[in-house]
Amino acid sequence: MIFEVAVILLALLWALSVWYFLNYARRQREAVAHQQVIDAMRDQRIKDLNKRLDDYQNGSVRMGEAIHEVRAVVAGLPDRLERLEQHDPSSVTFTQAARLVSMGASVSELTETCGLTQAEAELMSKLHRSE
Repeated sequence: MIFEVAVILLALLWALSVWYFLNYARRQREAVAHQQVIDAMRDQRIKDLNKRLDDYQNGSVRMGEAIHEVRAVVAGLPDRLERLEQHDPSSVTFTQAARLVSMGASVSELTETCGLTQAEAELMSKLHRSE
């Protein structure tokens, strides 16, 4: 009788151990599947960020090239502007009139010196005295 009870207890203990092991194995499979989903989402996010980074880098390179081209075009403009200002010494430009205003020239002096109309001289005086 004791032997039979021991066998029954061992059988129950064995069944409980098998159930516990199967339950543990199922939880492990679920954890692995969940981790794979998380890994796939992380990998996709990394790919998206890499693509965005590449786009930003390409945009920066294109912008740098455009700035370089603009810088090359703009580099000669001060000399060109000076040549244009000095091209006809008999005509005084608005730039020269602005310089005269900044030095304190009056509206009547602007009309006489620069050949500006009264309205142009007043406008130049108002614009460049307010600076």
